[in-house]
Amino acid sequence: MIELLDPTTEAATQTITYAPRPGSLEGKRVALIENTKFNSDRLLEKIGAILKSEYGAAETRLWRKRNSSVPAHEEIIEEVRKTCDVMVAGIGD
Repeated sequence: MIELLDPTTEAATQTITYAPRPGSLEGKRVALIENTKFNSDRLLEKIGAILKSEYGAAETRLWRKRNSSVPAHEEIIEEVRKTCDVMVAGIGD
């Protein structure tokens, strides 16, 4: 006798709650978090320049994670909470 097993399952549905977004970036301080991969810093610097010139962000500041495979360390998170209004995380490669 052969027993057949079905390894598939139904996809679990999950509601995603997005972080509140400001109506505008005018005058906002923007944190840019890069993941250490090749060119992620250059990409975020360009994004920061666009956010200032085209969307009125007051300033941007770039932080670098310790490596790409871990979340931002607590020092970065605390500093962003204290000094920025919004955050952009980016990757490279």
